[in-house]
Amino acid sequence: MERPSPGAEKIAYNSEVIESAIDQVKSGDKQAYAFIIREFEKKIYTYCYCILKSREGAEDATQDIFIKAYQNIDRYEKQAPFSRWLYKIAYYHCLDQIRKQSRWQQLVSLYRERQSLLFSSYDNTEQAVHELLTHLNREERNILLLKVVEQYSFEEIGQIMDCKPATLRQKYARLRKKLTKQKKYEGGVSHGEMAKRT
Repeated sequence: MERPSPGAEKIAYNSEVIESAIDQVKSGDKQAYAFIIREFEKKIYTYCYCILKSREGAEDATQDIFIKAYQNIDRYEKQAPFSRWLYKIAYYHCLDQIRKQSRWQQLVSLYRERQSLLFSSYDNTEQAVHELLTHLNREERNILLLKVVEQYSFEEIGQIMDCKPATLRQKYARLRKKLTKQKKYEGGVSHGEMAKRT
């Protein structure tokens, strides 16, 4: 019988700790929610920053998202991971912010630890990300971010974006083709090569 890997054990442990903290929050322990914020704040901020292209906007959005999550935490059910539920709140909150701004702001940069997932071997990464994402629409950016950066499955992305997994697979396939056809990025980095990374 194979023993679970240390990584799997760590994920299971973290999930148990988070679920325990959620139970405490539901019971009225506000301090337990501070633990949840510490666990997810950086990831949610990164997600918001990539979409809103504003540090100030991302900071405000992150705060609002955690407030919304706290106010609605009784609606969270353990059938799905808490992170997925939280990202769904973040997804719709960011869309609301974009509608208020009357235009979509480009995804300009990712935190370095996120960038390496897409462009681990390239120089001038921030410019490469900016050039790549400029050619994508709002929906494509969300799919790319959730699939490649956050590494969610199509089933999980479907739950976040309220879209069928089969439809997302088709859109992702078209997105890959679109990236492959993009003209070469100045400095020698081609969008086609970037597409292979996805």
